[in-house]
Amino acid sequence: MKSIASIPMARGRLPLMGHLLPLVRDPLGFLSSLPAQGELVRFELGPLEAILVCDRELVQHVLRHDRIFDKDGGTLFEQGRRALGDGLVTCPHSRHRRQRRMLQPAFHRSRLPAYAASISAQIDAITSAWQSEQDLDILMETRKFAANATATVVFSGAVPESTAAQTIDDIDAIFAGVFRRSLVPQLLTRLPTPGNRAYQRSITRLRGTLGDLVAARRHADVDHGDLLSALLDARDTDGKGLSDTEISDQMITFLNAGTHTTADALTWALYELDRHPDIARRLHAEVDGVLAGRAATYDDLPHLPLTGHFITETLRLRGPAWLLTRHVTEDTELGGCRLPKGTVVAYSSYLVGHCPAVYAEPDRFDPDRWDTTTPPPQNALIPFGGGARKCIGDLLALDEAAIALATIAARWRLRALPGNDMRPALAVTLHPRRLHMRAEIRTPATSPTSAATN
Repeated sequence: MKSIASIPMARGRLPLMGHLLPLVRDPLGFLSSLPAQGELVRFELGPLEAILVCDRELVQHVLRHDRIFDKDGGTLFEQGRRALGDGLVTCPHSRHRRQRRMLQPAFHRSRLPAYAASISAQIDAITSAWQSEQDLDILMETRKFAANATATVVFSGAVPESTAAQTIDDIDAIFAGVFRRSLVPQLLTRLPTPGNRAYQRSITRLRGTLGDLVAARRHADVDHGDLLSALLDARDTDGKGLSDTEISDQMITFLNAGTHTTADALTWALYELDRHPDIARRLHAEVDGVLAGRAATYDDLPHLPLTGHFITETLRLRGPAWLLTRHVTEDTELGGCRLPKGTVVAYSSYLVGHCPAVYAEPDRFDPDRWDTTTPPPQNALIPFGGGARKCIGDLLALDEAAIALATIAARWRLRALPGNDMRPALAVTLHPRRLHMRAEIRTPATSPTSAATN
């Protein structure tokens, strides 16, 4: 059996920096170059050495064996738990099953229509405020929508607008800070620099805000139909509920995940819609026939198949969670190589979604590849991860993105402006560096067909 030393090192490594420079310049280009070097390839992110799993079958092995390939240990997870708490995304295997079991009812299909109503109201408000010929910063607009929608789903209208806005700002600061801190020597994160102090203030303020909100809602004992109410009602098999700290941790998890991933996916979707006028004409015809300019709702989604396929293809081509890591908790084997305890293993949903053995012309944007009775195998599309730790909110995220895209397309045609920079930024989630578009108002071409009669 081979040792780690026999695994090829990715080209372009620099002393101290590792592969940070090629990752900053072209994250996806760097990843795409690695499968040619082997099923497993070593690379370095500053002080962190990791093994990238390039083979999709081996990725599935990692995802299925989440006790061995865990989220326990390693700089990224330590930083994540320290800042974001011990929620469903950051908790280790030993605590994951209980959390998943208690939180699953909050994401039951029966709750999705109420969440979707909040999402629909938010995209309705944002797109109604746009002006014809207005130049839009799409990253800002999608982030604003996703942040407002997620905050409404999590704690409805139970907090003042200014408090909700500050909460989202703190989430953004912490999210970016966790990533930066995982790439530098840990000593630097403990120095009393202005940046480190601001980061700690965001954590303290966020914890205080959410702690107060949880305590107040528990005392009031009123079901608002939001995620917080579902968390307060959650019970384990022994009848025990979640503590206030556990609920705050979960709220941070969902605010964080719901804001960044949805915003980035929607940003890429709007970019692709402008790039493919033939597909855009078909999608406009679909939303015109169902919506006639109104905001999409949960009941409309079954009647918007192309919109759904469009979102799925966007996630395949540029899924926000582009590079994720796991920590080996005991000596194990992967791809004929012995991995000792403590090894950091990484995988990429981007590489899995661009497997040429599965996808014809994998770099081509083609929503119609999902309009088939024989779609690609499940392990060839993992924008929400897989195995026991697959994202618990995957259905909600798909609904949110589809409702937003359909509503925007029903009302507006967005044209990319000169000067954009579509190179992905090096961050936890995949988004372009700059995307500005001009809003052109649309008039529906056909009368709507009621969802109730379709």
